[in-house]
Parts: sequence; C-alpha cells; structure tokens
Amino acid sequence: MNIVVQQGGIQSVDADTVIVNLFQGVTHPGGATGAVDRALNGAITEVIAGGDLKGKPGETVVLYPRGAMPAQRVIVVGLGRADKFDLEGVREASGGAIKQAAKLGAKNVATIIHGGGIGGLDVTAATQAVVEGSMLAMYKYDAPRRKKDEDDDPEPPETLTLVEFDQSKLEAIRAGAQAGQAIAESVYLARTLSNQPSNVATPSAIAEAAQKAAAEAGLRCDLLDEAQMRDLGMNALLAVTQGATQPAQFIIMKYKPPQAQTRRPVVLVGKGVAFDTGGYSLKPPNSMLGMKGDMSGASAVIGAMRAIGLLKGDVPVVGLVPTVENVISATAYKPNDVFIAKNGVSIEIISTDAEGRMILADALCYADEFNPAAVVDVATLTGGKVVALGKRTNGLFCDDEALREALLAAGKSVGEPLWPLPLDSAYDRQIKSEVADIKNSGGRSASSVTAARFLAHFVGDWPWAHLDIAGSEFYSGDPEQTPRSYMTKGATGSTVRTLVEFVRKQ
Repeated sequence: MNIVVQQGGIQSVDADTVIVNLFQGVTHPGGATGAVDRALNGAITEVIAGGDLKGKPGETVVLYPRGAMPAQRVIVVGLGRADKFDLEGVREASGGAIKQAAKLGAKNVATIIHGGGIGGLDVTAATQAVVEGSMLAMYKYDAPRRKKDEDDDPEPPETLTLVEFDQSKLEAIRAGAQAGQAIAESVYLARTLSNQPSNVATPSAIAEAAQKAAAEAGLRCDLLDEAQMRDLGMNALLAVTQGATQPAQFIIMKYKPPQAQTRRPVVLVGKGVAFDTGGYSLKPPNSMLGMKGDMSGASAVIGAMRAIGLLKGDVPVVGLVPTVENVISATAYKPNDVFIAKNGVSIEIISTDAEGRMILADALCYADEFNPAAVVDVATLTGGKVVALGKRTNGLFCDDEALREALLAAGKSVGEPLWPLPLDSAYDRQIKSEVADIKNSGGRSASSVTAARFLAHFVGDWPWAHLDIAGSEFYSGDPEQTPRSYMTKGATGSTVRTLVEFVRKQ
C-alpha cells in the first residue's frame, strides 16, 4: 500500500473513499469530520441524531455523498471516549476503517490523522499509529494456493493518503508516516517468516532472509556456521542441532550509526527454532502443530533490526539469532546427556523439549563479546507463560529497574503489553543437577520462572531482560487474545514494535 501525505481539506480530496472519525458522546462533529458533515448537508449529524452512530470504539458507518464531494463514500469510525483515547485507539480505529474500505473495494483511500487534532495526541506519533494500524490490518500471507478461495480477505487499497489541513503539521506527519511504514513492513517480514512452513523457513532460509533485510536497511550481517560455533565452544546450541540434517546458523546483524562510534550497543537476541518436535521428549501430536512458529523470537529480532536500520537512530544495535531444528534421529541429543556451554557452565539434559533455552544460553554468552549496554532476549519459551498470563500479555523477567521500566513503557505504547514476573535466585533449587552445574528443566511448577533462571546463568555483567512471548506469536481472533482490528489470523510479529520503540527511546 502506497502512503502519501497531502495538504488540504479531507472533504475536497479526490479519492474513492475518505475516512473521518467521531468521539463517543459528540452530537455535533467539529474539525475535519465537521467539514465533511457540512459538505454532506448535515448527513453525519443526522445519523448521530438517529442513533445509528454513537462513536463507540470499532464502530463504522458508511455514507454516500452522491456528488456532494469528490469521494464516492465516507467512512466514519468511532474512537470511543476522548478521555480514554490513546495511540492504541488510533491503531484500532485505523485498522477497522481500512478493513471496511477494503471490504467495499476501495482502491484510493484518504484519511485524517486520528487523535492528531481534537484528540490532543502528538502528531508524529498519531500518524505513525495510523499507518501501522492501516498497514498491519491489510497484511496477508501469500500462501501457495492453486485457486483463490472465495472467503479470502479482500485486496488492500492501492493508496492511503494522509490528509492534513494545517500546513505546519506536514513535516511531523511525513516523519510519522515514514516511521510507521518502515515498522509495519518489518512486522510484515516477521509475520511472513513465522507463517512459512518449516520446510521453507529452514535455518539457512532464515539466515538468507536476515541477509536480505540487512541489505535493505543498510546493516551488516554475518553468519557463523557449525564449525565456527564449535570453535567458539557453543556446545549447548550444537547439542540441539546434532540430530538435524539442516545445518544450524548463527546470525549476527549490526546497526552502527556513525554518530555513536564509542557508544555501547543494545543487543537483541531471538530464539530461532525453525521447528520443534520436542526431540526424544516428544511432543504430543496436537502440541506439535504450530511449532513452525517456534522461531518467532528470531523473526521478531530480524524484523526489528530491519526497522532500526531504516529509521537510522542514534543507538548502535546488534541482533543475534541462533537458529536450529530440534528433531529426532540416531544422532539427536538425549535426556541425561551433559553439555558444556560457551561460558563453561555444564548442563544436564532433563528434557530435549527445553531446547530454546539451550540455544539462547550460548547466544547470551556471545552477547558479551559486544560489551553491551543492555541485552534483551525474545523467545517462545514456555507453556507456563501462557498459563500465567494468557496469549495477549508477554512475560518480562528483569532485575534491572531502568531496563524493566523502559520495556514496560515500550510495550504499553505500542499495544504489546508486558508483565513483570519473578527472577528470584531461590528458584535455582529447581534446576540444581547432581551431575552438572544446572539442569535444563525444573519441571512444571513455575516453569517460566525456572526457564528464565536457567538463562540467567549465561548473562554477563550487564542489564538483561528476557521476554517470554509464548502464545502471542499467533493470532486466531479468540477472546483470550483480546481481538484487535489490525491483527490478521496467523503470525503476529509480536514484539517487533516493542523492540523498536524501546531502542528509539534509548
């Protein structure tokens, strides 16, 4: 979808569909909506008076100008209560309105910036949210189908024009539009990587996608093969992949702005298990479905790095993505095996299905090579996180107050909420081993906490946060996930926007 910024009145724009808005409780619309109402001889006011438009969140009404305006149709989207309106409300309104426009076959859509006027939101941030909500709502995975189903989602509009009457706001709107488009396209990348079947998104293919994203965004991208990993002592990672025929890849993406040569980087680490059978600790058949998405931490980091490169901020960032397959074969690792990680910590294997923390262990050790200012890892790590927090809110494990608060604020701002969970060293009792330093599983009790404590044994002398995103990597629209207008069924690209927002605020 092509994004255009235009100065003028929305009522005069030459588009087949225009989008305006209404706060709940407003009976006589003002601003751009009022201008459209006047052009339509009070049609919006009449619909409000008739009770067909209340301005509730997600509500849309379609009006037909019949020559009173250049546009063929007007969509009025409800924003809810003005005192509750925020950037998430902007994304929700934008996603709902653009879906309605697409359903009507619109090709050229013009919209005002929801919240950028009467709503009182920062214009740049509101514009970014409009673009994100609109683009994310129109994402479709290009599945290999011979025939298109009649139930397929409608085609997205070709053009979205952001219209602003006040010329002094245009520069801020262009900045917001550029950021929104870069971020939304990077979420597209993450969604597509996670949606792809594992016979397509192999470790090598994920590495190729990272290299392509790096080239688009002006990043450096290096790859370590298994021989190089072995030389570095990454035995925990190599344990997981030793039964696979697909070779493991260790992806290193770097963004280094010229103005920050001496600044310590933020390091992002993403779990990249291209498919997880559970190994010899075999998953039940129904639990194995969806395990193509066990690399969603990896896709989030790759997507975030692409956006960070395109946005060209002041903070140097490194993305580390270990990617493997966890399968069964004669050479696969087994329960009771012992492996020594890069930092010398020995690990007894209790469950071969606790493989994500194994590859993250060596990746966290490798992060120390960059003398990081902070490290954030992202992983679909435990079912225990889903039991504790459900599928909408992600788990945050962090002992550093400044890092924890920054991540909480980032998640809240972009509509990807995080919730702090304990990282108490007392839980180490559950992963104490009789034959090694630690075990890779502490059992079902507090499983998300003991998984985080496992990772803590591979963290250096720097602030660190672990994000457990299990359950939020796919979206089905069920009530458990709190349906949102800008989500589409399938992979979500969860935490791409959180990571980008966190880095931009450093």
